[in-house]
Amino acid sequence: MGSGVQWNASREEHPARQAAWASMSAVTRGAKQEWVALFAPDAVVEDPVGPSMFDPEGRGHHGHEGIAAFWDLAIAQAERIEFRIDDSFAAGSEVANVGTITTHLPDGSAMDAEGVFVYRVDESGLIRSMRAFWEVDRAMATLRQGS
Repeated sequence: MGSGVQWNASREEHPARQAAWASMSAVTRGAKQEWVALFAPDAVVEDPVGPSMFDPEGRGHHGHEGIAAFWDLAIAQAERIEFRIDDSFAAGSEVANVGTITTHLPDGSAMDAEGVFVYRVDESGLIRSMRAFWEVDRAMATLRQGS
């Protein structure tokens, strides 16, 4: 895992958990093409689930093109992103990770998004969907300026 991933949960191998690890690692390293390649061609990213500043209609980001555009809109704007996963529940073709994503912005500010992050994979281990359940207002309330 990338150095920006603190994993405090089960490490038992599971295809969806492995895909989640790979996804977080790619994000912490700024590896856009590697990250997009983890997704099936018809995958959907909902981060957060429902309407948001990243997805006003709440329909998700579809396919490699939509997922790459989400990277440019949300992930690429950060100076760095750190993940802390406190629990992880794998079942069937999915994993639900409970934790916090801390986004550090270029102006020195940072924000924490606590939530549940659900990954579903296909039989080859590619991510079919990634759904991030976190509340924008709650995350914005954690916004703090750098020192």
